Amino acid sequence: MPRRTATMLASTLMLFVLFCTGLFIKVPYAEMSPGPTVNTLGDSRGEAVLSISGRKTYRTSGHLNMTTVRVTGADYDMNLLEAVYGWLAGDNIVVPHDNLYPNGKTDKESTQENAEEFSQSQESAKVAALKQLGIPVSARVVVSSVVKASPSEGKLHAGDVIQAVDGTPVKEPGDVAKLVTKHKAGEPVEFTIVPAAEAAEAERAHREPGAPTKITITSGKAEGDGHAIVGIRAGTDHTFPFTVDIKLADIGGPSAGLMFALGIVDKLTPEDLTGGKFIAGTGTIDDEGKVGPIGGIQMKTIGARQAGAEYFLTPAENCASAAAHVPDGLTLVKVSTIGDATKALEKIGKGDTAGLPHCDKP
Repeated sequence: MPRRTATMLASTLMLFVLFCTGLFIKVPYAEMSPGPTVNTLGDSRGEAVLSISGRKTYRTSGHLNMTTVRVTGADYDMNLLEAVYGWLAGDNIVVPHDNLYPNGKTDKESTQENAEEFSQSQESAKVAALKQLGIPVSARVVVSSVVKASPSEGKLHAGDVIQAVDGTPVKEPGDVAKLVTKHKAGEPVEFTIVPAAEAAEAERAHREPGAPTKITITSGKAEGDGHAIVGIRAGTDHTFPFTVDIKLADIGGPSAGLMFALGIVDKLTPEDLTGGKFIAGTGTIDDEGKVGPIGGIQMKTIGARQAGAEYFLTPAENCASAAAHVPDGLTLVKVSTIGDATKALEKIGKGDTAGLPHCDKP
């Protein structure tokens, strides 16, 4: 056999062996890639993403797209070949598995956590949007969750409105723990509540709930310092003066909060804020309208540009990393609050973009 032919055969065989080896060697990495974007002013799967009833709405145009990131699942075993391909591919990022799923988090646990964060982001988006528009929103302290096999199990339920503890009115979720821990373990604690079903019915009817109920719970003992506990987590819920529904399937996490809020603001504002422009963005949002950072910013800007976006509303804390890899043709607009974002929309919609706050490269 000629030496050249033998060398080519050996090289081919070596490549084949390396290829097969790469298929079977598992590596502790996960992959992130651009996910779909959805216009919060439009429809998804035949249903309006944002629908408002009980309040006059106005015509909108253009796009206010929320953006997503695709990630490999917690239980997915990436092989070496896939990792190498991901490192070489321009639109993908390969990261340590534990960065996305710390402490051995499973797919089920991750999905549940993302669903809870997504639900909370919708609530905060509604609150922030209405506050931005000067529309009053009433808040109340509620039972967010009940610990299994705790003193409260079967007595208090998620969604119950907590009006008082031992006759003392509560205004913030933290008030509940402060009042409970004034007791010694084993002492009774009296809760004044409105049951979740009655509170939900009252909210749907936009009325005040009926007479409250008093529930007495014998406190338990916390591990460690032994302070009194009842086994609930308190949170905040809101009553809105009209109905705002957000419908979007198969999306999780908190990062769509800003774009949901802006979609609500646009629909309730007489002026067409986008002016027909294609604007995308991301960012968490709290009840006061503060915009927070998110993960996977590079993937989101790529996905936004691929969908056709010309402007991308970027949380201030993500600006540096976003600017380091900004796609051609996409302008990054720095925002810290819903007020910043609303002003940016007005400028973009009117074509007055000279004064927009941009994200600078590091």
